[in-house]
Amino acid sequence: MTIERQGTNERSSRIVIHNDTVYLCGQVAADASAGIQEQTQTTLDKVDALLIEAGSDREHILSATIYLRDMKDFAAMNEIWNPWVPTGYAPARACVEARMARQELLFEISVIAAVKK
Repeated sequence: MTIERQGTNERSSRIVIHNDTVYLCGQVAADASAGIQEQTQTTLDKVDALLIEAGSDREHILSATIYLRDMKDFAAMNEIWNPWVPTGYAPARACVEARMARQELLFEISVIAAVKK
């Protein structure tokens, strides 16, 4: 059993790969001053890059957990999320309202995906 960790610091790893499953740590927008749609888009762009780095992609996402600072942003977030998910490849998903690590953050996502074979 091999566990590969990438981007590890004292608290977490950005990517963990175990048994052909990719686990991404929670991802947030680089510009926390942006609105919900820009935070969502830039965070999903980061997820794309991390999945590629780990040998996966959007079509291999198994599960996504989305955290919103306020559920009033649910519809606006989904306007970005829906076209980002490839048709026919929607993952299991949960979306919850949560306190964020920083007040200005509106969106965070944690992703589990399969390695592409």
